[in-house]
Amino acid sequence: MIKGLRTVTYPVPDLEKGKQWYSQAFETTPYFDQPFYVGFAIGGFELGLLPDGQPGTQGSVTYWGVDGIEAEVERLLGLGATLHHAITDVGDGIRTVELLDPFGNQLGLIDNPHFDTAKVA
Repeated sequence: MIKGLRTVTYPVPDLEKGKQWYSQAFETTPYFDQPFYVGFAIGGFELGLLPDGQPGTQGSVTYWGVDGIEAEVERLLGLGATLHHAITDVGDGIRTVELLDPFGNQLGLIDNPHFDTAKVA
């Protein structure tokens, strides 16, 4: 049985720089820090960094939940992210945005006033 999202991984060409940037972006330190993988616990999920990877914008986009999407976009832009797709209202007050981290990976954010995190197990 699929239980839901658990881990999202991002390849980074320089693991130490990736660790520093994601520590600032998500305002936390890794709970698992090895030369072959760095893992962050983010709101009940895991963000993992893979060393020596090829970042890119092909394939799936993972959206991390936020409140106040404009402020969060500005904060991440200030940390070196770039805008990939502007903030978009996708309907019913739900807004999304795609940024690129400094390594070229897509980083999606979603501000969804209807999503109840208390129901996430």
